[in-house]
Amino acid sequence: MRGKTIQVFLTDGSPRGIKLAEITSNIEQAIFIPRSKMNEASKRKEVSRPGIYFLFGKNGEDAKTLVYIGQSRNCLDRIKTHDQKKDFWNYAVLIISKTESFTQTHVEYLEELAITKATEANRYALENSVNPRKFKVPETMEADLLDNFDTIKILLSTLGFPLFDTIEKEEKSKELLFCKGKEALAEGEYKEDGFVVFKGSKANKELAPACNNWIKKHRANLIERKVLLEKNGVLIFQENEIFNSPSSAATQVLGRNANGWTEWKDKKGKTLDELKRK
Repeated sequence: MRGKTIQVFLTDGSPRGIKLAEITSNIEQAIFIPRSKMNEASKRKEVSRPGIYFLFGKNGEDAKTLVYIGQSRNCLDRIKTHDQKKDFWNYAVLIISKTESFTQTHVEYLEELAITKATEANRYALENSVNPRKFKVPETMEADLLDNFDTIKILLSTLGFPLFDTIEKEEKSKELLFCKGKEALAEGEYKEDGFVVFKGSKANKELAPACNNWIKKHRANLIERKVLLEKNGVLIFQENEIFNSPSSAATQVLGRNANGWTEWKDKKGKTLDELKRK
């Protein structure tokens, strides 16, 4: 991986307002729009260009972040429609061409590719109910579009949405951590955006009576989403799951209130607290 320079322009001087992000030598530009700033966004010319867009939000404190992926010849007009009809989202990110070179074919291809890759990465819950049609483009155009997509991935991660970043367990990783208790046996890793519990980990089935309501709601959410399935008296993680904190992850694994900084340990028995804080 080579170093890259990304320019982020705060349109009103606020880091929480509308932002324009771009790799200065590339044609793609990401426009970050808080839902509360829709009126201000409509005054900018860039937002009315053809492109693809992403709507991000949550349906609960511990639920997976939701994303809706779409495309339009006029991104702002389409997002205004979603502002009236979709409640879940708080932020929109538009991807347009600074040189106005995206055609309808470009954005339809990028939309389909984005939905496919987001589904594969499985970091966010996809809100799309219908998959876009698959179609072929000339080889030369596809090569350019794949380059476009690589830039889109980087820009989204830079803005705080690692939608396409895959989570993989490296068996020889020095960062692999373990959490044990009763029937529970889980493996995980502390990442930049939270704590991931890896697929195949075992969690205790029963929650302790002292667990508060948010722990119970989180457990119910994991079961409802089929992240946790019961087998032989324990709950098995069916996929890699990112938690907001090491403690949130340990609590669900152990089925009780837990301090993840001391419950998660490496192969030598050192706690996460010792590894990262001391």
